[in-house]
Amino acid sequence: MLTLEKFEQASELVKNVTIPTKLVYSEYLSRQTGGKVFLKPENMQYTGAYKVRGAYYKISTLSEEERAKGLIAASAGNHAQGVAYAASQFNCHATIVMPTITPLIKVNRTKNYGADVVLYGDVYDDSCAYAKKLAEEKGYTFVHAFDDLAVATGQGTIAMEIVQELPTVDYILVPVGGGGLITGVSTLAKMLNPKIKVIGVEPAAAASMTAAIKAGKPVTLPSANTIADGTAVKHVGDALFPYAKENIDEIILVEDDELIGAFLDMVENHKMVVENSGLLTVAALKKMDLKGKKAVSILSGGNMDVITMSSIVQHGLIQRDRIFSVSVLLPDKPGELVRVAATIADAQGNVIKLEHNQFVSTNRNAAVELRITMEAFGTEHKHQLMKALEKEGFSPREIGAKLY
Repeated sequence: MLTLEKFEQASELVKNVTIPTKLVYSEYLSRQTGGKVFLKPENMQYTGAYKVRGAYYKISTLSEEERAKGLIAASAGNHAQGVAYAASQFNCHATIVMPTITPLIKVNRTKNYGADVVLYGDVYDDSCAYAKKLAEEKGYTFVHAFDDLAVATGQGTIAMEIVQELPTVDYILVPVGGGGLITGVSTLAKMLNPKIKVIGVEPAAAASMTAAIKAGKPVTLPSANTIADGTAVKHVGDALFPYAKENIDEIILVEDDELIGAFLDMVENHKMVVENSGLLTVAALKKMDLKGKKAVSILSGGNMDVITMSSIVQHGLIQRDRIFSVSVLLPDKPGELVRVAATIADAQGNVIKLEHNQFVSTNRNAAVELRITMEAFGTEHKHQLMKALEKEGFSPREIGAKLY
């Protein structure tokens, strides 16, 4: 069972492997929501995520014999690193089964913490099944990524830290995947202060907890296709569900597009890299009435590869009209390109890419196509640039922006 005594014990133990993640007041998000918004930056942990808490506490509850057998877990990222690092602190061997498509940086980080990595299967479910098979064959002790009450107890230590630092907190927003984090946080938060509202936040395309609460029991989603890969779970934990159902006050669903804007908000306003799953709680703030309230958004992790980061930034700039492309037709004669560039420059636009197509028409004297990708300050400025081009007779047509 999840008890206050165990949460208190876990809270002391996890200090051995965690960096204190003090609450960060967000003036930007507070101004947007009308409340006082604080961030719990678990993305700043040594392993880049909160998962080390649950892994370490779980391993602490095992007997010397169980640890001596070696540990095994399945994960595509944060749990893998959490178990690998926690196991190294207990001087026990860990094997992590990861999907074959796991980015190389995550595989190498897991190995660097001292674990052996086995690549198996295309998705987490395949890796998990294989890990359980290896556990049975070789006698390893299996450490589940979320469906374990000891793991959930370790994750719940975040609530202890939040309440100690901000006793008057009104809302705690928690990302939801398999349910381990929100089960621990919501259960402990209600023990410490039943008035605290715990809000779960799920990707709309992987809303397994929402489906479970609606059905009254965990159900398996047909798919979980979301950029919030850390919370792309089809079936929430069976052992956790009774606690989650009792202690979660509300669940908010977030679309993938909303996470893109949240990433830009974190990078530009807080200079923090937060992975898509950790951004769920930031995106959800805009869907809440927080006037006069204090809210804490848990940023669950920051393990994002650079290629994904680059793609998110590009899409975010396009989404907010800070980068856009237009097509204009103009006569193929000297001076026209300069005239277009001067018009954009006079309106404070910045050209970042040009494509000149002389073969859009058989009559080059009538028209050639110029595709222009440019920077703007936002939607209003984009409209000003379009009007400036129209005023000069170029008849701009907006097209899909691409930076490559």
